[in-house]
Amino acid sequence: MLKDLFTTKPKKKKYASIPSEQAKHDVPEGIVLKCSSCKKIMYTKELNKNLKVCMNCGHHHQMNAKERIQSLFDESSFVEYDKEMMSQNPLNFPGYEEKVEKDRQKTKQNEAVVTGEGSINGFQTTVAIMDASFRMGSMGSVVGEKITRTIERANEKGLPFIILTASGGARMQEGVLSLMQMAKTSSALKLFSDNGGLIISVMTHPTTGGVSASFASLGDYNFAEPGALIGFAGRRIIEQTIREELPDDFQTAEFLLKHGQLDAVIDRKDLKDTLGNILDIHQSGGEINW
Repeated sequence: MLKDLFTTKPKKKKYASIPSEQAKHDVPEGIVLKCSSCKKIMYTKELNKNLKVCMNCGHHHQMNAKERIQSLFDESSFVEYDKEMMSQNPLNFPGYEEKVEKDRQKTKQNEAVVTGEGSINGFQTTVAIMDASFRMGSMGSVVGEKITRTIERANEKGLPFIILTASGGARMQEGVLSLMQMAKTSSALKLFSDNGGLIISVMTHPTTGGVSASFASLGDYNFAEPGALIGFAGRRIIEQTIREELPDDFQTAEFLLKHGQLDAVIDRKDLKDTLGNILDIHQSGGEINW
């Protein structure tokens, strides 16, 4: 009895309190993110330092046009072409102008492609960089026109032309005017190639529809980033059409490389040096050994 009276009670364990809803809202957004492939949580700043390639699984997250320019071009060398060009609404498609304006505000650029010229490891080149954050990189009249003008400038200046694609395909709100860009850009590339111009295509995630069926596949060198989705029609449409189940890696960069539709799949951290080497070799007339 006496023992029971003097026995000390065990102390309660202290646990961290669960933050209130208000506290959760006070945490700044964008500090961390989850990899869409391996689901690992990581600091956004560290991912950006690694060119938006997951440090755990190597998944290549999407980059916008500005990030591409910073990762590829020599400092302060890039000069933009046709920045002022903006889409109209030629078919009077309901709500189209409002959607385009919303993307202009979000991306701080006027269209789904940024074109210009600059130097990569000291070698001057023209470039067109598609941006999936603007209307999913869809190809409308302005996108096709800007790419065509850049090819023509490359022809006039005797410079190579590099295209980095990221697109859902033709822009439905512009109908046949969008589809016409496939022929226009392809014709410009043919004239450029006939004059001895160098064309390098780098397909990033995703490159689909009319973009994959036109200028994206017409390079002297056709490259892609690891894991990029590349194809024309969607997987389900193809399976329903041919009544067969497709491989799990169908329409990936690795699948296309295996079947001879790509020259190489290049990790993002190696892309600048690879492009620089090709520009160097073509300028000096050397040979490339993969």
